[in-house]
Amino acid sequence: MNENRVVRNRMLAEKVIKGLQSRNMEGFYAETKEEALKLALELIPEGSSIGWGGSMSIEEIGLKKAVCEGDYVVYNRDICKNPEEKREVELKIFGCDYLLTSSNAITEDGILVNIDGNANRVAAIAYGPKHVIMIVGMNKIAKDEEAALYRARNEAATINAQRFPIETPCKKTGSCADCKSKDTICCQFLTTRFSKHTGRIKIILVNENLGF
Repeated sequence: MNENRVVRNRMLAEKVIKGLQSRNMEGFYAETKEEALKLALELIPEGSSIGWGGSMSIEEIGLKKAVCEGDYVVYNRDICKNPEEKREVELKIFGCDYLLTSSNAITEDGILVNIDGNANRVAAIAYGPKHVIMIVGMNKIAKDEEAALYRARNEAATINAQRFPIETPCKKTGSCADCKSKDTICCQFLTTRFSKHTGRIKIILVNENLGF
């Protein structure tokens, strides 16, 4: 990564972390995927129960693989054989010790913006798991709430749609149509402006492009 971008990202991360702190959330900064993985594992005691919502970022830094191979109770929704089994696992995740996920966007002053289809991810961010650890690349930082929502709808959601066997306008055009398709993955919008429980939500900002 260009050194000028590295310096800028460090300074911007400091601003975001201060914003998160003002909203009762904790922020951390890692220069690399490897540092982010090490920090995330340091935050999770052995023996903890762990699950995740859909997130490419936690997979890209190797966090899924690490917890599956570690001394944890893992609720792995990715290996479920059918929708019924997946639902059972997702309900267990709702009561686990640590939810691992990312955020579709974060404003410079620390507001989290997320969009979900089934809502299991946004529901667990809002309430349920005792702790939430988010892995967020600096590519997801937006100037303000309007820009964060725009990013979530027009970049994160439209790219994410390509992963699924669905028929939505954005999958065909790459652009959000504000659709009401039966296949839409933009069903639930969650804006987290403050955490009721101090430090429950921990965000590790990573000086790399991660996720969508």
